[in-house]
Amino acid sequence: MLAALEVCGDPGRIYSEALEARAIVESAREQVARFFGTTPRSVIFTGGATEAIATVVHGSAKRGRHHVASPVEHSAVLKSIGVEAPATRSTLVGSDSHGRVMPDDLLSAVVEETAVVHLQMANHEVGTLQDVKTAAGLCRERGVWLHVDAAQAAGHMDVNFDELGADFMSVSAHKFGGPTGLGALLVRRGARLEPLLAGGDQERARRAGLENVAAIAGFGAVCEAMKSGRKKGELGEEGEPSKLSSEAAEHYAMTNLIKERLAAIDGVEHIGHPVERAPHIACFSIADVEPQALVLDLDRRGIAVHSGSACSSESLEPSPVLAAMGHDSQRSLRISVGWSTTDADIEALLSAVPEALDSLRSLRPAPDLPAPG
Repeated sequence: MLAALEVCGDPGRIYSEALEARAIVESAREQVARFFGTTPRSVIFTGGATEAIATVVHGSAKRGRHHVASPVEHSAVLKSIGVEAPATRSTLVGSDSHGRVMPDDLLSAVVEETAVVHLQMANHEVGTLQDVKTAAGLCRERGVWLHVDAAQAAGHMDVNFDELGADFMSVSAHKFGGPTGLGALLVRRGARLEPLLAGGDQERARRAGLENVAAIAGFGAVCEAMKSGRKKGELGEEGEPSKLSSEAAEHYAMTNLIKERLAAIDGVEHIGHPVERAPHIACFSIADVEPQALVLDLDRRGIAVHSGSACSSESLEPSPVLAAMGHDSQRSLRISVGWSTTDADIEALLSAVPEALDSLRSLRPAPDLPAPG
């Protein structure tokens, strides 16, 4: 990525510097494609997962204006297909208390005008995994497209686009150590979308605008790094897991420990599926403490966490995901680990949370005492 910063050519031209830039872009496209188990022709670089989602919604309009999703989807999906998007109409189906959506329920909401069914791979607040592969098979039988928001799963667990059988998948580079402001839309061969951004013929006329060469190089590099590892028998070695699988195992262990220790505190309950979940996310309800106060207290102790969705935390609005799951939508603590998280970080968190809760609970007014006599 640093080397690509020195390349100033437009990848769409034919002079030497431009061809150098084009080579960087296409090399990165191959790296991203390998990482997600598909072909380079399926990879469209975008400004992030949000743009990729908007591209699916906008680009599928010729097939129909109706979309099917659930209330636990990311706001980038819900706002694109909901009341704030008058060009579309949508049907939302419910989830269970763990945040799981049944594929049959999604398909029961499909009508003749349905263009796309949307189903996230891993929930962005509680980490619950969805049965995407089953949904993809059902959608194919009905002749309706399936879009998978894999932004929270990509780079944290194995995601093979071609094996899933989905028509579209949106991912974001920064979610697993890549550059910010860059993502990709993966498109099944034969699926045709109208471009969201019109103008030039970049990305095979599927996304106009000069490519961000340095960021694209960074996206490819992080995909290549996560894929690294020796297969059994290679160079005479017994083999070693890829960086992706090693990190996933470490993150499962970390969040399992967090679940076990924090759920033992009075008034704290784990939210989300206990087993079928992304390895790096753990979410908890806090019965009697305002989450913003807890987030700020932990920040003062050098620990960064979220309350609810990262994309809705600025508005301080109740979490629609938790409300849809039947939980208190205003009292949650979302903890995530990443490639730089250490065991010492986890121990610091596990010491800080009970201390912060005790401190905040001590500030509550004492209950009224009964009047004498």
